[in-house]
Amino acid sequence: MSQGIENIKSALRAPPSSKEAESGVLGSILLDSQRVMDICEQNALTAESFYEKRNQLIYETLRSMSHASLTIDTLTVCEKLRTMNILDDCGGVSYIQSLIDQTPTAAHSEYYVGIVRQKHLLRTIIRYAREAEADCYRESTSADLLLGEIEQKFLSIADHKDGSTINWPQAINNTVNYVDRLFALGAGGVAGLPCGLMNLDKKLKGLRNGEMIVLAARPSMGKTSLAMNIVECVSSGKNIYGQPMKADHNRRHPVGVFSLEMSTESLALRMLCGMAGVPAFKIDQGMLNRKKVNTALTRTASELKDAPIFVDDTGGLDVMDLRARARRMKKRYKIELLVIDYLQLCHYREFARQGRQIETSQISGQIKAMAKELNIPVIVLSQLSRNPEQRGDKTQKPKLSDLRDSGAIEQDADVVLLLRRPCKAPKDEEHDDLRLAIVDVAKHRNGPTGEVRLDFDEELTRFGNRTDTESDTSGFNVRDE
Repeated sequence: MSQGIENIKSALRAPPSSKEAESGVLGSILLDSQRVMDICEQNALTAESFYEKRNQLIYETLRSMSHASLTIDTLTVCEKLRTMNILDDCGGVSYIQSLIDQTPTAAHSEYYVGIVRQKHLLRTIIRYAREAEADCYRESTSADLLLGEIEQKFLSIADHKDGSTINWPQAINNTVNYVDRLFALGAGGVAGLPCGLMNLDKKLKGLRNGEMIVLAARPSMGKTSLAMNIVECVSSGKNIYGQPMKADHNRRHPVGVFSLEMSTESLALRMLCGMAGVPAFKIDQGMLNRKKVNTALTRTASELKDAPIFVDDTGGLDVMDLRARARRMKKRYKIELLVIDYLQLCHYREFARQGRQIETSQISGQIKAMAKELNIPVIVLSQLSRNPEQRGDKTQKPKLSDLRDSGAIEQDADVVLLLRRPCKAPKDEEHDDLRLAIVDVAKHRNGPTGEVRLDFDEELTRFGNRTDTESDTSGFNVRDE
């Protein structure tokens, strides 16, 4: 008797849903359509994910408008629903407006999306469970066959989750092909994306897809310059000296840059002057021949303007917003490399109140997840703590433990590059070598570690290859006519 009452109560229960979360998602889309729709797509949200019928209709309309790159706001959405003759079915103009009124900010959209998705999964589980129960009372099907069908249904729920899998034999074949490619390239070959600096490519064998590469240094060591030199080479298909990278078939690769510290104009000026061989500070001081400089800059600008570089210089980005923007870059421009300058300037609202160490560890985890999701190398710049200067080591050589704010950065990274310049350490034996820069490959998940010696011209903020027979100490100059 009691079991029967429980069954009746169970049948009368309302399916799991959250009216507030559904309104929050729709309201967030109306407030910030591009970012929030990316989050919805990432979480595989469909019209079925919403419980209320009118919310299903509205979301499907918003989704179709987003795919068509149409402007999304109250006016355009209401007009679209009216054209489709479903405005009244969706609650009218007043309901659409109420979605915005009930959602003061789109900052928590990911939280709302998570709730809607969880409720949808629960409803799906309940539906399959009820169908399984009904099938069990039909004795026309064998129990073994029924068990297989039920198991397949429940396993299909996981297929709606994000992520992809690859079968083991295919993974082995891909690995064998990768090894064959390494042999074909020879000892000096680069299997990943070449960075344009021969000494660094020899050590890293290129920048590999899905890897998080951390480039860390103390302030004023040149980490932004090194990252932008790599961006220049990758996007132009030429090495740091302007020579075609034959191993890469002289291909240009689209590159995305998130510059949280410098403006797009500042980065462009630095890259333009570096490529042209013109010290920017000497231009400001009027120390160079104007005609010669203009000729060099004009020639370089004609080359640089065609480079597939896409810069977002929005400051203080939330890491989830950054991921959404990166996803759009990949979709729209097919970027093959992403650079973030720099990690400590990112934020994560959800963990901001839990301390900077926890927030930084979560940011690092999100960047690593983004590299795997987009399947491209991600170079993220990071600050180092003052420990190298306080240890009393005359070389002031940094260690992995010096990565600022969180040890999670060291754990998440596939490659960690620690940049230092001996001329900045007064007690270093190579202090007098003003051009020497050392990149310590302190962590390399898929290869060897060790130091890479480079040249650095501080006037041009430009790195170069260094050999044991290095004799040219004159630095870079304006290109010859």
